[in-house]
Amino acid sequence: MTISAPDLHVEFDGRPATADDLRIPAFAGYGHFTAMQVRDRTVRGLALHLDRLDSANRELFGLPLDGEHVRGLIGHALDGSGRQNASVRVHAYLPPGGTATVPMVTVREPARTDGAALSLMSVPFSRAVPHIKRPGEFAQTYYMRQARRAGFDDALLTSPGGMVTEGAVANIGFWDGASVVWPDAPALTGITMALLESGLARTGRPSVRRGVTLEGLGAYRAAFVSNSQGIAPVHRIDDTPFAVDEDLMNLLGQVYEDSPRESV
Repeated sequence: MTISAPDLHVEFDGRPATADDLRIPAFAGYGHFTAMQVRDRTVRGLALHLDRLDSANRELFGLPLDGEHVRGLIGHALDGSGRQNASVRVHAYLPPGGTATVPMVTVREPARTDGAALSLMSVPFSRAVPHIKRPGEFAQTYYMRQARRAGFDDALLTSPGGMVTEGAVANIGFWDGASVVWPDAPALTGITMALLESGLARTGRPSVRRGVTLEGLGAYRAAFVSNSQGIAPVHRIDDTPFAVDEDLMNLLGQVYEDSPRESV
């Protein structure tokens, strides 16, 4: 491995990253990525990750990004890192003056979450082009740090009028006692969110999209967040408390665990 950081393995298009390679994300960071958890060389929702990369690449660069090629790059990077379980990110960049997309795969230790209930501080910020997952989000990091300084665990993004959109690095869902409700607002459709939606539908408990406002939070019995690291309950948004609904969390956890895995 040519370029390393603590417990981090980086490859560019199937070869160890060089200093010249890393100048691309450092100084020409226009690109996109997807993040996943690998366990025993398998990934939940891998096809969704590969479709996300191809769709974003076509929109940003007008170029396809072959899913099977990316799958091979992930496997190669796992081999190079010596890991079977890992946190993996696949970034895609178009070097200045280049005509082909260069995928960058990073591998590090797997994420460990304890499932503890979180508190969220609402902030007045909506991401531009929210349907594309991309690196270098200054505002999200800024508001996350502001929330933690104020004693919260994370930030909750809202659009004008107090419409809830998404967490700083997660989707947010609510429980009204009958259905899981996702905010009907511009936001990234996370892979875990998509797996929960399809899994809930398979169990006969379809989720719904509905406008959610900060003023209307009291109508919901529970809330939770989901991202590539898993699912966690929310016990407070600003001054609005939520009970942790164990039945809901068990249902979501089971639906997520039942999502099929694909090999890399």
